Amino acid sequence: MKNKEKIKQAAKMRRHKKVRSKICGTEKIPRLSVFKSAKGMYVQLINDDIGITIASVSEKEAKGKTKVYIAKEIGKLIAKKGQEKKIEKVVFDKGSNKYHGRVKAVAEGAREGGLIF
Repeated sequence: MKNKEKIKQAAKMRRHKKVRSKICGTEKIPRLSVFKSAKGMYVQLINDDIGITIASVSEKEAKGKTKVYIAKEIGKLIAKKGQEKKIEKVVFDKGSNKYHGRVKAVAEGAREGGLIF
């Protein structure tokens, strides 16, 4: 069993490293990072030049019945926080996740909120 977990974790790290090698956030166009854990979902706007988080939203700040609906609300909230800081364009970082389900819902919510990818 431990070997399976190690193999899965290594594959996840490889996918995340591949994505991060291709994208980078700046002050004007920050990185919109999506992180899913067993406890919830977290979204951040990150300036990689300085290495700071500009804005962040977690699942605790959104209400809803389904996980996909909550993810869409998270996207709208991060877009609202980004616009308060005068951010219009972002680079989407899905991490090691597939662009499917909740990750896709976050992206759609952010687009509805006014962010441009």
